[in-house]
Parts: sequence; structure tokens; C-alpha cells
Amino acid sequence: MCGRFAITLPNDAMANLFQAAPANDLPQTPNYNVCPTNSVHVIVSDTETRRLTKMRWGFVPHWYTHLNDGPLLINARSETLAQKPAFAQACRQRRCIIPASGFYEWTKDSADNRLPWYIYNKDQTPIAFAGLYQEWGRDDDRIATCAIVTTLANQTLSSIHKRMPVILDAAAWPKWLGEEGKGAAVLMRPSPEGAQLCHRVDPEVNSNKAEGPQLIHKI
Repeated sequence: MCGRFAITLPNDAMANLFQAAPANDLPQTPNYNVCPTNSVHVIVSDTETRRLTKMRWGFVPHWYTHLNDGPLLINARSETLAQKPAFAQACRQRRCIIPASGFYEWTKDSADNRLPWYIYNKDQTPIAFAGLYQEWGRDDDRIATCAIVTTLANQTLSSIHKRMPVILDAAAWPKWLGEEGKGAAVLMRPSPEGAQLCHRVDPEVNSNKAEGPQLIHKI
């Protein structure tokens, strides 16, 4: 699962990293507490051109008549993408990459207090989440929405949470974006052991209103 993340890379650096043409209305960075329903950075491709754009984090199936007609779909389980009506078409035709600097997960202590952890790439490089997207609404009310694909956690992270986002290395980006034909299903696997590090952070991040770089500092 992934319910919060941080993005600190400047927009121009993000566009350069993914070789994508940036939109003019991208979310501001840094943001150390990206929450569901926030606008997030997303890379999409038409096989010839990549675009860096913004989408609402929270996938909205086409049959919803209102944004809140059903559960907020911020994650999509890799094992059932092809069978779930909400995601079946998107996993074949509308895959995207959602950049992050790191993400948060929680454990609980003996008193049932929620203890946040910050998880990031060991080599300090940006994270590329595998994502799916869906345009929802009509005419001027159309919005683009997305979800992060998850898989079983590797041994490194399983003590914190049983699931983790699908994290793509740079070599996998073209295939996930549909630029190199079929075969994206093989990419939906846990990260190699030791690819990420984690540390405890202050419970301040438990609030979706918290902000600032101190949220990712080790305690």
C-alpha cells in the first residue's frame, strides 16, 4: 500500500529526468506530504512523446456519476488488475509513472499508536511508481485521475507493511509506458532486497495538514 509520499525534485529536473514535455500547471514542489485527492505529477506517453502533467490522486472509474460515488482508489493491486472492472482497461492502455522522493508507511506500538516510517531509494535517486490513469467526467468537467500499483512487499519492507508500491527502474520505464510493446506485467514485482532504506519519522506526518522538510527527518 502507499497512502502518502513526498516529492522534492523541481519540476524542470523531473521533466529532464523522464525526458518529458512539462505542462504549465504542474503542482508545486517540494511537497513532503502528498495526500490522496491531491494533484500529483504524472508521466504519460503516446509512444512518441512523453508528457509530464498533473492528475488527481484517486482513480475514478468511468461509471461513477460523482467523484465520491464509491471508495477512493488510491492503490491498485497488481495481482488483480486484469480482472477488476475499474482497472482492467487502464492496465492495458493507460499506464503512467508517478514520481516521488520517498513514501510513508505505518506500524503500531503496544498502545496502538501509529508510528510513521519514511522509505526511499538507497542510492537517493527519485522513485518511479507504476501507475494507472483514467479521465473522468464530461466536457469542461473532465479530470484526469490516477492510482499507484502495489505488490507484495519484499523482505526488507515486510516488517513495516505487507505490501509496497511497484517501483520501476529506469530501464523499465519505456515498457511500462507502452513504448516498447507488450510485457509490462512482468514489471509488477517487489523491488530487489536492499534497494530501499527506511527510518522512523515524527508522528507529525500523521496529520494530512503537516508540511515541511522535517517530516522526512530521522528520529
